[in-house]
Amino acid sequence: MPGFYADGEYDISGFAVGVVEKDKVIDGKSIVEGDILLGLPSSGVHSNGFSLVRSVLDKSGLSLTDQLPGNDGKTTTIGEVLMTPTVIYVKQVLEIISKGGVKGLAHITGGGFTDNIPRVFPKGLGAKIFTGSWEVLPVFKWLQQVGKIEDSEMMRTFNMGIGMVLVVSKEAADRIIEESSSPIYRIGEVIQGKGVHYV
Repeated sequence: MPGFYADGEYDISGFAVGVVEKDKVIDGKSIVEGDILLGLPSSGVHSNGFSLVRSVLDKSGLSLTDQLPGNDGKTTTIGEVLMTPTVIYVKQVLEIISKGGVKGLAHITGGGFTDNIPRVFPKGLGAKIFTGSWEVLPVFKWLQQVGKIEDSEMMRTFNMGIGMVLVVSKEAADRIIEESSSPIYRIGEVIQGKGVHYV
């Protein structure tokens, strides 16, 4: 994390480890062409891309106490937006999994859509992402505009408003969306090929 730690400083982090029964492991092996990608909304930047965020903030001439420009009329400071806690998806995802049809999961962290989604696919499969099928949060629009960041770099660095992607069967997709009490977006589909293609 360039420019973050001064000499002699360090960070302490924590993590959690879980277990799963072997017959309940979701490993992506059953994913096929035509499966649907569902996206769960993020709350903001989460914990990725902050080297680029700090660079854009410096370039903007604004401070953490200034209002975020273009924030849909909400009076929220840049600092508040950037420090919005990361969504913890475990309860929502476990509930969806319990009803069946989930074949793969991709947590959209460092590497964004471009690097994280293909990791769950069997060889020979890729993703078609329908840009515009979910709400891109104002913070990402501001970062891209001020930083003059290419779309490809945004999609490789940030979650763009989607923090978790579920790969599900066509049959399960509509049911999952209809039964959910929280927003879920149909953001794409599995295709032959490799990588992530944005349309």
